[in-house]
Amino acid sequence: MLQLGDNLTQSIGSLRAYRLRAWLTILGLTMGVATIITVMTIIQGANVYVEEKIANLGANVFQISRLPQAVTDFMLILKAMKNKHITLEDMAAVQRNCRNCLLVGARASHSTRVRHADRELTDTNIIGQTATMAEIDTRTILAGRIFTPSESQRNSQVCLIGSKLVEELFPGQEPLGQTIRIGVHEFLVIGSYEKVGSVLGMEQDNFLTMPMGAYRKIRGSRISVIIEGKAIAPGNSFDQAQDEARLALRAHRRLLPGMEDDFFISTAASYIALWQSISSAFFAMFTMVSAISAVVGGIVIMNVMLVSVTERTKEIGIRRAVGATQADIRRQFISESLVQCVIGGAIGILAGFAAALLLRTFTDFPASVHPAVAIFGFGLSAGIGLFFGIYPATRAAKLDPVAALRAE
Repeated sequence: MLQLGDNLTQSIGSLRAYRLRAWLTILGLTMGVATIITVMTIIQGANVYVEEKIANLGANVFQISRLPQAVTDFMLILKAMKNKHITLEDMAAVQRNCRNCLLVGARASHSTRVRHADRELTDTNIIGQTATMAEIDTRTILAGRIFTPSESQRNSQVCLIGSKLVEELFPGQEPLGQTIRIGVHEFLVIGSYEKVGSVLGMEQDNFLTMPMGAYRKIRGSRISVIIEGKAIAPGNSFDQAQDEARLALRAHRRLLPGMEDDFFISTAASYIALWQSISSAFFAMFTMVSAISAVVGGIVIMNVMLVSVTERTKEIGIRRAVGATQADIRRQFISESLVQCVIGGAIGILAGFAAALLLRTFTDFPASVHPAVAIFGFGLSAGIGLFFGIYPATRAAKLDPVAALRAE
């Protein structure tokens, strides 16, 4: 019986004798493994990115809204559009009755254009919020200050702006103390926020915040707000705060027992679960396509090895004549298949990681490289080599030695 080292030496020697065929065979598997690795690194990185950027409410913050914030059911959204608006009176009811709420605030938003002098920026997200939102909001103020409770009560026309507005409307200038025009209204800039960047290609810094009263001057009083509650602490207090807010809102909106809620409660976990359900569907689809490519590479390897068995019939006969057993022949051909697949898998892993790193370096799209992904790619390529190498190896081992020696 030949040792493992002898089998590998013979396999590598056979592949060297047919270099072009071997590299073309390896190429198919390389492409399949590289695609799988790239997809996995992008999806994993995106999951981490979403947890940090999109679901940044905080572990003890929840939202109450008229429409669902974290669902993909379009019919549910259409049904929810019949719900009554959530008002500041609703917020006050939650504030009075939520004992486990440390803070309760409200915000509303819409998109429009803003101007300063001869510069203009479109699709700016205008956010009106109550004074308590300053302690609930996770965005960091880079310069200036937040508006005071008295400014909020007086409906003062002051605002804080995102970094996109600073760059576009005040290039090379100090924005604090300047004015921004929204329609016919002028707002004094009293602060600016730290840059957030884009999330999955969506700009996050093109926004402006102002007191809720000033916002209602622009939009009118018939608006639906989003209530945000910050629980005393994560865990049980967080769950109790949501229950208390729900009961307070049902009572204020006169919903009888048995009637469905006409509002929706969302948390950071809701957004993460929504993203994971979406990303898992994409991951499954891309993985299936990539796996098909890898399997096709395995089928190519099997066909090439069957041709190799036919071409090397006399070699097999000579080896059998000098004492090689069927097991020796089988191991040799399985080793050849494994060597090709492992080489193809290794190149595919490197190519996939390189693609992910380039994507992360030169674009805003996230990609996260994990050793477990490399282990998966290596195991996949080895599994394909073993599975698709068994039939050619068995066929070679079963050749009749006498007939093999007579082959030309």
